[in-house]
Amino acid sequence: MEERGSVSPLKISLAAFACIFGGMLLGMLLRAFLPEHHVSDESKDAVKLGTGMIATMSALILALMIASAKGNCDAMSSELNRVASRIILLDRIMAHYGPETLEARDLLRRVVASTIERKWPEDKIGPAAAQTRPGRADFEVIQDQLRQLSPRNDAQRGLQSRALQVSGKIVEMHWLLVTQTGESSIPSPFLVLLVFWLTIIFASFGLFSPRNPTVIVVLLVCGLSAAGALFLILELDTPYTGLMKVSSAPLHHALAHLGK
Repeated sequence: MEERGSVSPLKISLAAFACIFGGMLLGMLLRAFLPEHHVSDESKDAVKLGTGMIATMSALILALMIASAKGNCDAMSSELNRVASRIILLDRIMAHYGPETLEARDLLRRVVASTIERKWPEDKIGPAAAQTRPGRADFEVIQDQLRQLSPRNDAQRGLQSRALQVSGKIVEMHWLLVTQTGESSIPSPFLVLLVFWLTIIFASFGLFSPRNPTVIVVLLVCGLSAAGALFLILELDTPYTGLMKVSSAPLHHALAHLGK
């Protein structure tokens, strides 16, 4: 079975729409086979009460999903801003250390450029940004170069210690972002339950609605709207992929200040 993380928000939304619209069609089909007293006013009132309760619970689940996805996106954005500010700080510390850090500073610039190209391939950073091997080695190589420095005085020893401290925080936040990327903050049972409830709601709509093109088109639009809401929530919950991506502006800003 395909894991949740490997399924795109669009596929999940289309599957949800198929369930929702299918529930509406099933309701219309059942109406033709039900005895007349099953669709009486009393029956309609009872079904409306039950559907209203399910609609209220669906609204609560939707609110929780929106809050969870928004919180996840905001957290990722804040972490990225902190990483960018510490990258600039690390470059300035190495600049104050002296010309011995030129190689490490150049590697830092290339690592940032490579990260932008890897995470935001649609962004153009120019041919001057050299490609580096993505993954584990980038920031650790910079740390190794910092450890290999031979300070000549107390000032340089303090700058080396400070640079190692800042680079360690960058590495920690880098791996935090890596482990969070692709992970959903929305529990799958919430999503399945919400689609199930929406299917029931639309089935009740179909059960008591007249079968004419106008009603079918209106319910179709309503189903698309519900599926579209799920799509936007899932897009917001995966801020490094899809349409609603976290902005790369902090890293572009950091890259513009590196090496100066």
